[in-house]
Amino acid sequence: MQSMTVEEIARAVGGKLICGDPKAEITNFQYDSREVGEGSLFVPIKGERVDGHKFIQQCFESGAAAVFTEYDAPEGADKPFIRVDDTRAALQKAAAYYRSRFPKLDLIGVTGSVGKTSTKEMIAAALSAGLNIMKTSGNKNSQIGMPLTLFDILPEHQAAVIEMGVSEFGEMDRLCDVSCPDIAVMTNIGNAHIENFKARENTRSEKLKITNHFDENGVLYLNGDDELLRELKGTLPFSTVTFGIGEDNDYYAKDITAEGLGTVFTCVNDGRETVFRIPALGVHNVCNALAAVAIARQLGISDADIQAGLSTYKNAPMRQQITQLEDITLIDDSYNASPEATKVSLDVLKSISKGRSIAVLADMLELGEQSAQLHYSVGQHLAQIGVDCLIAIGRLSENTARGAEENGCNDVSTAASNDEAFDILKTKLTKGCTVLVKGSRGMHTDVICSELRAQG
Repeated sequence: MQSMTVEEIARAVGGKLICGDPKAEITNFQYDSREVGEGSLFVPIKGERVDGHKFIQQCFESGAAAVFTEYDAPEGADKPFIRVDDTRAALQKAAAYYRSRFPKLDLIGVTGSVGKTSTKEMIAAALSAGLNIMKTSGNKNSQIGMPLTLFDILPEHQAAVIEMGVSEFGEMDRLCDVSCPDIAVMTNIGNAHIENFKARENTRSEKLKITNHFDENGVLYLNGDDELLRELKGTLPFSTVTFGIGEDNDYYAKDITAEGLGTVFTCVNDGRETVFRIPALGVHNVCNALAAVAIARQLGISDADIQAGLSTYKNAPMRQQITQLEDITLIDDSYNASPEATKVSLDVLKSISKGRSIAVLADMLELGEQSAQLHYSVGQHLAQIGVDCLIAIGRLSENTARGAEENGCNDVSTAASNDEAFDILKTKLTKGCTVLVKGSRGMHTDVICSELRAQG
């Protein structure tokens, strides 16, 4: 980040510098005390179990240049303490101020129920051959992670691709106030976090707030294959562009063909047909690529540069990462799970399986009252597309197992833990089989993938 002085930051967040050098320079913001170093401003967050304020002295010993605090500074303190009412809100205000330093930067915000990270990565890849870009690292899309991401913007950047995730009402307002996107993408409206939002229409309303700061030049890209997003086209006071497989989209794909671990498709827009290749499988990734092509063209990038950029695309860790082990193929999609994303991953599993197909699926969390039905629907889909074997982990996933069994899958096992599931999996593996591992982040199914890799 470009450096800022302590007094500049205090003014920006409406805080009070209660001690220390006002001219001290800040070169990075950190909320994790373990990441603090020279030039850091430490942001202590009050958590459910731990109050970050207890680590302030440790952070100064590690080189921190200043801290936010909700309390008074200790007696005799000589380092910069900036007193604020809420350290989390202060971080967001500081990030908003820093973002305002770059008014000419094209900032693309990406939201949706599933597919945010892969879409962000695809857009960044498409832009990378023509522009100097900054993108969200990993999936830092939260009320803390996204503001921290904005501090990575530098004067040489021409565009930024920012992931914006919400799970409760009011969160998108805050994220949008900080980042002020002028281009936005909505990937889909699914059942993720439905426990909080209660209805998909509520999810859509919250995520649509990503456009709060649009002016007359703002453009919203919508997955037109999603009926709730398709309804928005032409109803908003700014431009909307749809993408998807359906031919009624502004950008649609035809002649989709898998080639090895990649996909070739023809992008059609306003009568113009262009062939693109992406190093990823699945129709969902074709949709991601269509959004990327549309945005890249808006920003003036040639199709040749778009193709060159798309060829560099890589899935983020634990997101449909396909690895060829000695005797099996592993699809590591263990980062997180929702019903929609799990069905897509099952489709990929079935499409690349040349031998036996095995799905290891753990509980999908935060689905509220619809949880049993949604888990059942995943098992039903698994059986209908012909996946050979299911190992279901967790109490909720017993409904997935029931859905698979009642719809014709004859090889279904349940497990109470990842260890038990791995023991079952070892008995199911055959030479040439393909294994998909997926579950909500809280289920930690990545440990199963690690065990498989360790055994070759």
